[in-house]
Amino acid sequence: MRIAVVGAGGVGGGYGATLAKAGADVTFIARGAHLAAMRGKGLRVESPRGDTHLLPTRATDDPRTVGPVDVVLFCVKLWDVESAGEAIRPMIGPDTAVIPLQNGVDASDRLAPIVGKQAVMGGVANISATIAEPGVIRQTGTVMRIAFGELDGRASPRAEAFAALARAAGIDVVLSLSILSELWMKFILLASNSGIMALARLPIGRLRDDPDIAPWFTTAYEEVAAVGRAAGVPLPADAVERTLDFNRVAPPDLIPSMAVDLLRGNRIELPWLSGKVVELGRRHGVATPTHAFMYAALKPYIMGKPA
Repeated sequence: MRIAVVGAGGVGGGYGATLAKAGADVTFIARGAHLAAMRGKGLRVESPRGDTHLLPTRATDDPRTVGPVDVVLFCVKLWDVESAGEAIRPMIGPDTAVIPLQNGVDASDRLAPIVGKQAVMGGVANISATIAEPGVIRQTGTVMRIAFGELDGRASPRAEAFAALARAAGIDVVLSLSILSELWMKFILLASNSGIMALARLPIGRLRDDPDIAPWFTTAYEEVAAVGRAAGVPLPADAVERTLDFNRVAPPDLIPSMAVDLLRGNRIELPWLSGKVVELGRRHGVATPTHAFMYAALKPYIMGKPA
């Protein structure tokens, strides 16, 4: 099975290295110093699951040199969806599956007009990892889970084939017939935790038991769940309770990628996280005061550290 990983950061690098180690034919689409390091000394993943060193690593900045593949793991930042979508078109064959593994809930909708609706699945990544230095991915905790599925809810041969490969590689796989629900369950957690931890500049272990901060997790989760239900998403009745349960057992040093980007002075995905919650809340008549505050407070940092 030929796999292209578009965006070899914490998510793409972590999954791609695991699949390649298991024998899949993986090509990473990357750029800059990270690409140069992968070409020169390979891709190294440091993880409590066990370290991986891919040497050599097949990597390029030009998707046109790759040709059609079976699966594209689409892992770029949310502001790059359209431009990266255009770039990967030479890799899309008649039965290629494009699986977005971004934060947020709208990547599939944004990709479909570019690469074709038939190519796009829905996908959810559950992994905490980041680029520690060029060519090196560092994972926090041991969770490495992918939930994905066809947007129309059918069980397709291409989905079954990739699920079997990922399971064989040791990835926790959920082949979902209701991927929209999976996307929103993650969105409840991530949109909220990203905002709270970016504002506090601290990981989950320093915040979840603080009596002044803990209630804000609940109110933020409740707002996202209410927006999702108003938009017609079939969420479980205990969606907020499940999310709180995850928070209680998450590794104490867990910190969302948006908070990491903020601490590094980089651009942040705020418009597609709390900003999207606020936008959809207005559209569906749902009040989102917690996310509105987080969006307003973090808005000056959207393009990186203010001058």
